[in-house]
Amino acid sequence: MAERNRRGAGAADEYGDEPFDDGAGGERDEHGGGTAIKSRSGGSPARFGRIGRFIREVVAELRKVIWPTRKELVTYAVVVIVFISILMAIIGLYDLVFGYIVSFIFGS
Repeated sequence: MAERNRRGAGAADEYGDEPFDDGAGGERDEHGGGTAIKSRSGGSPARFGRIGRFIREVVAELRKVIWPTRKELVTYAVVVIVFISILMAIIGLYDLVFGYIVSFIFGS
């Protein structure tokens, strides 16, 4: 409850750059943070508003991503395939050697 009194209505959100408003018309919960499950429209969950906000935020984050060029993508793919091939060869050799050792010790 003290948190709610300190922040008050219209206080800046966790990043401090704009007042808290999720656009769903919800109320604050009893701890003063986030949105409550109930909306002003009779107590039903405001899921569609939260889903829409989530999708908008996902799209905004994807716009910030620095996508690799085709050349970089091919280079990264080749490096991964070569690295996995080398590890497969090493593990295969270990398996072969340990198989011979176990076969020698226990007989077949």
